[in-house]
Amino acid sequence: MAHDAIQSLRGIVKHGESMSRYTSWRVGGPVDQLFQPADIDDLATFLAQLPDKEPIHWIGLGSNLLVRDGGIRGTVIATTGFLVELQRRTDGLVYAQAGTTCAKLSRQCVTWGLEGADFFAGIPGALGGALAMNAGAFGGETWHAVKAVEVINRAGQIQTRQRNEYEIGYRYVKGPAEEWFIAGIFEFPPGQQKTRTEIKELLAKRNALQPIGLPSCGSVFRNPKGEHAARLIEVAGLKGFSIGGARVSEKHANFIINEGRATAADIEALMLHIEQTVEKTHGIRLEREVRVIGERRDD
Repeated sequence: MAHDAIQSLRGIVKHGESMSRYTSWRVGGPVDQLFQPADIDDLATFLAQLPDKEPIHWIGLGSNLLVRDGGIRGTVIATTGFLVELQRRTDGLVYAQAGTTCAKLSRQCVTWGLEGADFFAGIPGALGGALAMNAGAFGGETWHAVKAVEVINRAGQIQTRQRNEYEIGYRYVKGPAEEWFIAGIFEFPPGQQKTRTEIKELLAKRNALQPIGLPSCGSVFRNPKGEHAARLIEVAGLKGFSIGGARVSEKHANFIINEGRATAADIEALMLHIEQTVEKTHGIRLEREVRVIGERRDD
């Protein structure tokens, strides 16, 4: 991207930034270029100026992401803290941009007296990622409430797509290639939403069963149909098992925690060991919920 083009942007461009600052596992090597857009128009300007073959990666809170130690070639677009517009439209629908945290959407819907958004409080990420993977918690899933989405393509062109233009499943969303979610348009009916106190109680119960205070990414593996990944991992005898600075949580076996000195390679090796051991023990191959990107470091 030319220097004068960079000058026309209102957002923040960084080079060689360590991705450990942007992921909840607190690991990851440097990225060639990271962009934090001022708003959607600024994002469109930036995308239109990128080379046609430039690899593009998007991150929100980095809570479902493992960046390898060699870092990322290409460009990362970081939305959290930037694309955060959240409003109740005149037609009663809720418009929320990709950088809005799921927890904030849940809290605001309580304020607005809307029903059916409380489960978002249990998703430890931003809406862009929740839309991309149909994230869920407390029995609810993101796309249950989606009416439409706003997307942007590599050329910086923005359009609205309807829900029926996507194939949607458990932790799975498939739509047109080379498009990314920049906002969701949600339909929540007026009604008896859980109060903030009730939501806090739900979160407290969940947190009592999950490791808090050490870097993790939340659930690492999807639950197989009719099963729980955590149970399969625990029965396989892997609670507390560690590789380097990465360890299977003794509190919740579907969590891998960074004890403070883990590398991305430690975490990835531990995921592979879990997959192989569970398959050997139960005959079930676990599928990863976490996304792994970047290059391995040459030691």
